[in-house]
Amino acid sequence: MTIIPLQVTFRGLAHSDALEADVRERVAWLERFYPDIIRCRVLLEVPHRHHHDGRHFHVRIEMTVPGGVPIIVSHEPSLHGPLKDVEEAAHHKGTEIDSVHRHARVAVHHAFDAARRRLQDFAREQRGAVKAHEVPAHGDIVELSSADGYGFIQAEGYLVYFTRATVLDDAFDALTVGTPVAFVEERGEQGPRASTVRVLGKHHYLTP
Repeated sequence: MTIIPLQVTFRGLAHSDALEADVRERVAWLERFYPDIIRCRVLLEVPHRHHHDGRHFHVRIEMTVPGGVPIIVSHEPSLHGPLKDVEEAAHHKGTEIDSVHRHARVAVHHAFDAARRRLQDFAREQRGAVKAHEVPAHGDIVELSSADGYGFIQAEGYLVYFTRATVLDDAFDALTVGTPVAFVEERGEQGPRASTVRVLGKHHYLTP
């Protein structure tokens, strides 16, 4: 497992080695769901107006993922957030952990649960984008309008529209009905269309 660069900041409460260790464990846990996190910043804060009430604890998680996209989770539990799910874990780390840090652990766990869901959603979006926009498909030219500069590719059970401008190497005029091509599909207002079209030889066309 890779080591994600991590910055943990405490604001409004004393630094806790146990709490920071818990954060590091949760960041490592996130890698199981999305291993490509580039860096992570975590802010643990008791807002100034609640310094005398440790039950108001704010956690902010900022993760950078490929493409420089930031995924930000901000979590502040209610006054009576559940403690039972972490009480045992807190106990074995030592009874010296006070109420503020116990409530902090609840907030950390809930915030990282939310971060996990956000990462899973992002991963699903990535897979969809790759499938729709990056993976070349194969097909045959089934219709051409040389005068108007457009045509259609027969894909697997549907037609994909393309234009002269999307054919690589200025090869539009060399196309004929039946020409095998590779193309990258995108969604247009009128249906599927090719963002790029590349002419293939027969030996390329037959390659899986």
